[in-house]
Amino acid sequence: MNFAAVYHRITPDMCYSPDGNEVVINIRTDRDVDAVYLVYEDPFIHELNRKREWYGRRERMKLSRELRYHVIYTHTVRPEYKRLMYYFELEADGKTYCLYENKLCEKSADNDTCKQYYKYAWLNPSDIISPPGWVGDTVWYQIMPDRFCRHKDAPADKKFRVWGDMSNPEWHDCYGGTLKGITERLDYLKDLGISGIYMTPIFQSNTNHKYNIFDYTKIDGDFGTEDDLRELVSEAHKRGIRVMLDAVFNHCGHEFPPLLDVCEKGRDSKYFDWFFINTDDFMKDDFTTADGRYYTFSFWAPMPKLNTNNPEVVRYFSDLCCYWAREWDIDGIRFDVGDEISHSFVRKLREKVKAVKPDIYLLGEIWMDSLNWLYGDEYDAVMNYPFTGCVNDYWKNERLTAQDFVWSMNACHSLYPEQVNRAMLNFLDTHDTARTAESSKNLGVMLQKLVILTTMTGAPCLYYGTEIAMKGVREPFNRAPVPWNEIERGDHDGFIGKIRELLRIRRENPALRDNDIEYHLDGENPRLLSYTKGGSIDVIVNAGKNAVDIDLGGEILFSNLLEGRTLKSDGAVIVKKA
Repeated sequence: MNFAAVYHRITPDMCYSPDGNEVVINIRTDRDVDAVYLVYEDPFIHELNRKREWYGRRERMKLSRELRYHVIYTHTVRPEYKRLMYYFELEADGKTYCLYENKLCEKSADNDTCKQYYKYAWLNPSDIISPPGWVGDTVWYQIMPDRFCRHKDAPADKKFRVWGDMSNPEWHDCYGGTLKGITERLDYLKDLGISGIYMTPIFQSNTNHKYNIFDYTKIDGDFGTEDDLRELVSEAHKRGIRVMLDAVFNHCGHEFPPLLDVCEKGRDSKYFDWFFINTDDFMKDDFTTADGRYYTFSFWAPMPKLNTNNPEVVRYFSDLCCYWAREWDIDGIRFDVGDEISHSFVRKLREKVKAVKPDIYLLGEIWMDSLNWLYGDEYDAVMNYPFTGCVNDYWKNERLTAQDFVWSMNACHSLYPEQVNRAMLNFLDTHDTARTAESSKNLGVMLQKLVILTTMTGAPCLYYGTEIAMKGVREPFNRAPVPWNEIERGDHDGFIGKIRELLRIRRENPALRDNDIEYHLDGENPRLLSYTKGGSIDVIVNAGKNAVDIDLGGEILFSNLLEGRTLKSDGAVIVKKA
C-alpha cells in the first residue's frame, strides 16, 4: 500500500456537517487499497458503558470519487450525542492498516505507541457551513450595464458610440447602457429562464466597466439613479429574479475622496493608512507601480489597493453593504479580487450584512482552490474557475478522454463540502475571458458545454449574449453591446429556444441540481461523456469524431444532432429514465 497517498484531516473538504445532524467523512488513498472502514463512536461511549478503553463501530466506506492519481472514500454518520471520535482501517496487500491522527500502521502493531483518534468535538449549529438555500436553484445572468441595453427614452449623448457599432472599437468606448434599460428587458430574461442578475459595478467612475470606483455612495450618472436601481430590484423581484451587485473593495479609483485627501496632505491625512503607500512621492506621473511606491491592483497605478486590515476601512465598506441590503433589498454581493481582501475584513463584513439580511449571497471572485475562504464565516461560495477550466479544456484538447474529464470534474467537486458545491457560481465565460462561442468550434460544441453547465451541481451563470452565441476573444470584443435589433427581428430565435429549453429542464428537474452523479465510461468511444444525475436523468455528450448509437431508454428532454438512436459528433441529449 502506498502510505504516502493516504490522507485525512479535519478540514471542511474532508470532515464536515451538511445539516447540523450528520457528519460526512472523506479519506483520500491510492488505488491499491481494497477496502476502507470507518471506526467511530461518541468519544465518551466507553465511560457510559463502563469500559476501560474507547471503542467504535466499524462500517465500510463507499468509493465516492476517482481522481487522476487518487481515490476518495466517503461515509456519512449521524452522531447520537452530537460528538464524534473515529479512525480508519484500510485493507490492502492482504493486511489491515489503521490510520490515526498521529500515525498510519499495521493493525497488529497499533498498540506499540499512543493512538490519537480524530475527533469532531461538537456539532455547534453556528459552525455549520450554510450558504443560502435558494442559490443552488438559481440561474444567473451576468450583465455589464454599459453594454446590455440603453432604455428607449434615454436622451441622445455624443459621448456614447452608436449602439452596436463595433468598427475599430477602443477599450474606453462607452455605449450608454442604463439600469432602466435592464428593467425594460426583465421580461425577456424571465422568459429565457433567468432567475438571478449579476451586474458588474454600477458606481461612479470614468470607465465603462466601473472597476475603478471614485464614489461608492453614488450610482454612476451614465447608468441612472438610485431610484432607477430601486425600480430594477423591485421589478426583478416581482418576476422571481434576484439581483447581485459587484463590490470592488480590493482597490478604488484614483479620484476616491480618501485618496485625494492623502494626495493633498500626505502622511498627515487621516486616510493615509487606508492604502499601502511606501514612499512620500507616490503620486508621480507613471501608469505602473512596478517601482513599489504604492500597491495597486496588478500594477495599474489608477487602481490603488485598499488596506482592508484597517478597522475604519472595514467599517466604511461594511456599512455600505448593509445599506445596499437594507435600502435596496439586493440579494447578493460579488467581491472583486476576493482573494486579496483580508480574511478579517470578510468575516466582519459578513457578520454585519448577514444581520441585516440573513439569506444574502456572498460570492468571492477567486480563480483557484478557495477552501481557506469557505469555512462558513467568510464567503458563501466562489466563482468556479476550476469548473470552467475542466469544461473548456475537454474541447480544447481532443486528446483528452471522458475519463480525463471525470477525474478533473471530480477534483473540482472534492474541493469543498457538498452544500458549498451547490452554491458555487458555475460559468463558461465572463467579461474577463474569451466568450464560449469564440472558444467553441461550432454551435454544437457550444451547446454541449451548455448542457454540462445546466446539468451539474452549482448555480449556472450565463454571460450576457450567450443565448445568441455572441463572440469575442478579448476586451473590447468580448464586451460588445447586445444587438437588440437582431433579437427583435427573430434572427436568433433558434438558438435562444435551445437555451430556454435547457434552463426549463433544469428548473423542472431537481435531480439536475443535486450532488448525486454517476459517470459511465465507454471503452469503444473514449470521448463519449455520459452521466446520470439523481439516478433518474441521463446526460450524454458526444465529443468524439464519429456518430454513436446510444440506448435512450426514456423520455427525451433535450437533444441536438440526434437522429433516431444515433448521436452525431458534437451532439448532446438529456433523457429522463422510464
